Amino acid sequence: MLSQEYIIIVAGGSGKRIKSNIPKQFIEVNGKSLIVYTIEKFFNYNPDIGMCVVVHQDHLQHLNDLLQKYFPDKKISTTLGGETRFNSVKKGLELVEPDNTIVGIHDAARPMVSVETIQRCFETAAQKGNAIPVINVTESLRIIENNTNKSVNRNNYKVIQTPQCFNASAIKKAFEQDYSSLFTDDASVLEKTGEKIFLVDGNVENIKITHETDLILAQHLLK
Repeated sequence: MLSQEYIIIVAGGSGKRIKSNIPKQFIEVNGKSLIVYTIEKFFNYNPDIGMCVVVHQDHLQHLNDLLQKYFPDKKISTTLGGETRFNSVKKGLELVEPDNTIVGIHDAARPMVSVETIQRCFETAAQKGNAIPVINVTESLRIIENNTNKSVNRNNYKVIQTPQCFNASAIKKAFEQDYSSLFTDDASVLEKTGEKIFLVDGNVENIKITHETDLILAQHLLK
Protein backbone atom coordinates (compact mmCIF):
# COMPACT_ATOMS: atom_id res chain seq x y z
CA MET A 1 0.00 0.00 0.00
CA LEU A 2 1.38 3.41 -0.96
CA SER A 3 2.27 5.81 1.83
CA GLN A 4 0.25 8.96 2.24
CA GLU A 5 2.26 12.15 1.98
CA TYR A 6 2.10 15.17 4.25
CA ILE A 7 4.18 18.36 4.43
CA ILE A 8 4.70 20.74 7.35
CA ILE A 9 5.70 24.25 6.25
CA VAL A 10 7.51 26.01 9.10
CA ALA A 11 6.80 29.72 8.80
CA GLY A 12 7.67 31.11 12.20
CA GLY A 13 10.88 32.96 11.26
CA SER A 14 11.50 36.70 11.51
CA GLY A 15 12.93 39.27 9.12
CA LYS A 16 15.71 40.48 11.41
CA ARG A 17 18.71 39.48 9.32
CA ILE A 18 17.04 40.65 6.15
CA LYS A 19 16.10 44.00 7.74
CA SER A 20 12.39 43.60 7.07
CA ASN A 21 9.39 44.73 9.08
CA ILE A 22 7.63 41.46 8.26
CA PRO A 23 8.89 37.87 8.44
CA LYS A 24 10.91 36.98 5.36
CA GLN A 25 8.47 34.30 4.21
CA PHE A 26 5.82 37.00 3.71
CA ILE A 27 8.05 39.35 1.69
CA GLU A 28 6.72 39.83 -1.84
CA VAL A 29 8.93 38.91 -4.79
CA ASN A 30 7.62 39.64 -8.27
CA GLY A 31 4.22 40.44 -6.78
CA LYS A 32 3.77 37.31 -4.68
CA SER A 33 4.79 36.34 -1.14
CA LEU A 34 7.65 33.88 -0.83
CA ILE A 35 5.53 31.44 1.16
CA VAL A 36 3.06 31.22 -1.73
CA TYR A 37 5.83 30.06 -4.08
CA THR A 38 6.88 27.50 -1.47
CA ILE A 39 3.39 26.07 -1.07
CA GLU A 40 2.90 25.96 -4.85
CA LYS A 41 5.99 23.77 -5.25
CA PHE A 42 4.53 21.04 -3.06
CA PHE A 43 1.15 21.08 -4.81
CA ASN A 44 3.01 20.94 -8.13
CA TYR A 45 4.68 17.78 -6.85
CA ASN A 46 1.51 16.23 -5.45
CA PRO A 47 -1.84 18.05 -5.81
CA ASP A 48 -3.30 15.85 -3.06
CA ILE A 49 -0.52 16.21 -0.49
CA GLY A 50 -1.67 16.94 3.06
CA MET A 51 -0.34 20.25 4.36
CA CYS A 52 0.03 22.22 7.55
CA VAL A 53 1.59 25.67 7.93
CA VAL A 54 3.04 26.58 11.33
CA VAL A 55 2.95 30.35 11.87
CA HIS A 56 3.38 32.94 14.61
CA GLN A 57 0.12 34.19 16.07
CA ASP A 58 0.84 37.76 14.92
CA HIS A 59 0.81 36.65 11.28
CA LEU A 60 -1.95 34.05 11.28
CA GLN A 61 -4.53 36.38 9.72
CA HIS A 62 -2.12 37.43 6.96
CA LEU A 63 -1.38 33.78 6.23
CA ASN A 64 -5.08 32.90 6.11
CA ASP A 65 -5.68 35.76 3.68
CA LEU A 66 -2.96 34.42 1.38
CA LEU A 67 -4.28 30.87 1.56
CA GLN A 68 -7.79 32.04 0.69
CA LYS A 69 -6.50 34.11 -2.23
CA TYR A 70 -4.13 31.60 -3.82
CA PHE A 71 -5.38 28.20 -2.63
CA PRO A 72 -9.16 28.50 -2.13
CA ASP A 73 -9.78 24.90 -3.18
CA LYS A 74 -7.03 23.31 -1.07
CA LYS A 75 -7.37 21.99 2.45
CA ILE A 76 -4.43 23.53 4.31
CA SER A 77 -4.30 23.34 8.09
CA THR A 78 -2.66 26.03 10.21
CA THR A 79 -1.31 25.93 13.74
CA LEU A 80 0.53 28.38 15.95
CA GLY A 81 4.27 27.94 16.40
CA GLY A 82 6.22 27.62 19.62
CA GLU A 83 9.12 29.58 21.05
CA THR A 84 11.68 27.56 19.07
CA ARG A 85 11.70 25.83 15.71
CA PHE A 86 11.77 22.51 17.57
CA ASN A 87 8.55 23.40 19.36
CA SER A 88 6.97 24.68 16.14
CA VAL A 89 7.69 21.44 14.30
CA LYS A 90 6.33 19.49 17.24
CA LYS A 91 3.08 21.47 17.02
CA GLY A 92 2.83 20.65 13.32
CA LEU A 93 3.47 16.95 13.92
CA GLU A 94 0.51 16.83 16.27
CA LEU A 95 -1.72 17.21 13.20
CA VAL A 96 -0.12 14.28 11.34
CA GLU A 97 -1.68 10.82 11.49
CA PRO A 98 1.22 8.39 12.04
CA ASP A 99 -0.13 5.34 10.23
CA ASN A 100 1.33 4.73 6.78
CA THR A 101 2.36 8.36 6.32
CA ILE A 102 5.56 10.01 5.10
CA VAL A 103 5.85 13.53 6.50
CA GLY A 104 8.14 16.23 5.15
CA ILE A 105 9.27 19.29 7.08
CA HIS A 106 10.23 22.35 5.03
CA ASP A 107 11.32 25.92 5.66
CA ALA A 108 8.80 28.44 4.33
CA ALA A 109 11.71 30.66 3.27
CA ARG A 110 12.99 28.05 0.77
CA PRO A 111 10.72 28.83 -2.20
CA MET A 112 13.18 27.62 -4.83
CA VAL A 113 13.18 23.95 -3.92
CA SER A 114 12.68 21.90 -7.07
CA VAL A 115 9.89 19.40 -7.61
CA GLU A 116 12.62 16.83 -8.38
CA THR A 117 14.21 17.38 -4.97
CA ILE A 118 10.84 17.02 -3.25
CA GLN A 119 10.18 13.79 -5.15
CA ARG A 120 13.58 12.31 -4.24
CA CYS A 121 12.99 13.06 -0.57
CA PHE A 122 9.53 11.53 -0.36
CA GLU A 123 10.35 8.47 -2.47
CA THR A 124 13.53 7.66 -0.56
CA ALA A 125 11.83 8.17 2.80
CA ALA A 126 9.07 5.79 1.73
CA GLN A 127 11.73 3.18 0.92
CA LYS A 128 14.23 3.73 3.74
CA GLY A 129 12.38 5.54 6.49
CA ASN A 130 13.87 9.01 6.04
CA ALA A 131 15.67 11.25 3.55
CA ILE A 132 17.25 14.71 3.65
CA PRO A 133 18.48 16.72 0.64
CA VAL A 134 22.10 17.84 0.50
CA ILE A 135 24.45 19.60 -1.88
CA ASN A 136 28.24 19.58 -2.13
CA VAL A 137 30.39 22.17 -0.43
CA THR A 138 32.08 24.27 -3.13
CA GLU A 139 34.14 26.60 -0.94
CA SER A 140 37.34 25.72 0.89
CA LEU A 141 36.81 25.02 4.58
CA ARG A 142 38.93 25.49 7.68
CA ILE A 143 38.23 24.27 11.20
CA ILE A 144 39.04 26.42 14.22
CA GLU A 145 40.15 24.62 17.39
CA ASN A 146 42.06 25.82 20.44
CA ASN A 147 42.90 29.19 18.86
CA THR A 148 44.36 27.53 15.76
CA ASN A 149 42.88 26.69 12.37
CA LYS A 150 43.57 24.13 9.68
CA SER A 151 42.12 23.12 6.36
CA VAL A 152 39.74 20.19 6.07
CA ASN A 153 38.63 18.03 3.16
CA ARG A 154 35.42 19.63 1.91
CA ASN A 155 34.42 16.33 0.27
CA ASN A 156 33.70 15.02 3.76
CA TYR A 157 31.00 17.65 4.31
CA LYS A 158 27.57 18.41 2.86
CA VAL A 159 25.25 21.42 2.99
CA ILE A 160 21.86 20.42 4.42
CA GLN A 161 18.55 21.57 2.96
CA THR A 162 14.85 20.85 3.36
CA PRO A 163 12.35 19.22 2.92
CA GLN A 164 13.49 16.55 5.33
CA CYS A 165 11.16 13.57 5.06
CA PHE A 166 10.44 10.84 7.61
CA ASN A 167 8.25 7.94 8.54
CA ALA A 168 5.62 9.81 10.54
CA SER A 169 5.55 7.41 13.49
CA ALA A 170 9.34 7.57 13.89
CA ILE A 171 9.67 11.35 13.73
CA LYS A 172 6.67 11.93 16.03
CA LYS A 173 8.27 9.64 18.61
CA ALA A 174 11.64 11.38 18.17
CA PHE A 175 10.08 14.76 18.93
CA GLU A 176 8.92 13.45 22.30
CA GLN A 177 12.51 13.96 23.46
CA ASP A 178 13.46 17.05 25.43
CA TYR A 179 14.93 19.84 23.34
CA SER A 180 18.71 19.88 22.92
CA SER A 181 20.96 22.56 21.45
CA LEU A 182 22.48 19.74 19.38
CA PHE A 183 19.24 19.57 17.37
CA THR A 184 20.37 21.69 14.42
CA ASP A 185 17.70 20.29 12.10
CA ASP A 186 14.90 17.73 12.13
CA ALA A 187 17.17 14.88 11.05
CA SER A 188 19.38 15.44 14.10
CA VAL A 189 16.32 14.89 16.31
CA LEU A 190 15.65 11.51 14.70
CA GLU A 191 19.36 10.65 14.69
CA LYS A 192 19.45 11.02 18.49
CA THR A 193 17.14 7.98 18.71
CA GLY A 194 19.73 5.85 16.92
CA GLU A 195 18.25 5.96 13.42
CA LYS A 196 20.54 6.15 10.39
CA ILE A 197 19.98 9.22 8.20
CA PHE A 198 19.83 8.85 4.42
CA LEU A 199 21.00 11.57 2.02
CA VAL A 200 19.61 12.48 -1.41
CA ASP A 201 20.61 15.13 -3.92
CA GLY A 202 19.15 18.58 -3.32
CA ASN A 203 19.25 21.48 -5.78
CA VAL A 204 21.68 24.38 -5.52
CA GLU A 205 18.93 26.99 -5.96
CA ASN A 206 17.20 25.69 -2.83
CA ILE A 207 18.67 28.35 -0.56
CA LYS A 208 17.01 29.65 2.57
CA ILE A 209 16.19 33.32 2.07
CA THR A 210 18.23 34.92 4.84
CA HIS A 211 19.98 38.04 3.55
CA GLU A 212 19.02 40.88 1.23
CA THR A 213 21.23 39.46 -1.53
CA ASP A 214 19.16 36.27 -1.43
CA LEU A 215 16.11 38.30 -2.45
CA ILE A 216 17.93 39.56 -5.53
CA LEU A 217 18.61 35.97 -6.58
CA ALA A 218 15.04 34.99 -5.84
CA GLN A 219 13.70 37.76 -8.07
CA HIS A 220 15.47 36.18 -11.03
CA LEU A 221 14.81 32.52 -10.25
CA LEU A 222 11.13 32.95 -9.38
CA LYS A 223 10.14 34.72 -12.58
